[in-house]
Amino acid sequence: MKVELKVDDQKMQEAFSELVARGTNLRPLMQELGEFLIETTKQRFETSTAPDGSRWAPNAPATYLAHLGAFKGSFQKDGRLSKRGASRLSGKKPLIGETGRLSSQISYRADGQSVEVGSGLVYSAVQQFGAARGSFGTTKHGSPVPWGDIPARPFLGLSAEDTAEIGARAAAYLAL
Repeated sequence: MKVELKVDDQKMQEAFSELVARGTNLRPLMQELGEFLIETTKQRFETSTAPDGSRWAPNAPATYLAHLGAFKGSFQKDGRLSKRGASRLSGKKPLIGETGRLSSQISYRADGQSVEVGSGLVYSAVQQFGAARGSFGTTKHGSPVPWGDIPARPFLGLSAEDTAEIGARAAAYLAL
């Protein structure tokens, strides 16, 4: 499964279409833009923000508990949080799991007319768009999947800064 968003910026599409019609090879530009967009997408994981600048929803308490449960030494014998556990919690951000796979597996595909940026991870769509409790059915024991609501935390898309930078890079490419 691949998550893909289409940016519908009419002015940008018209400009690129005109260049393609003139026979301008845009593949190097599209590859450059793909690399740029991978970096800006990865930065969103560091800041926990969507392309529009809004903050991602925080992790649910159950997510924190599951995260702590994956590591020995997170709790003291009396059940209280240990210093190690507190340290782990302080660095826990939304969409950053133990492996960091989603933030590290953003890719692009470019041709002479377009660039697509996305993730091939099966759970990336749920992170991008969210999912309601039970929206994927139930387990064999009747428990809903997912067991709770998962808020959308958009990581793919263009910010206003991204759009401006794409325009600047396109102009610089055409000036060559």
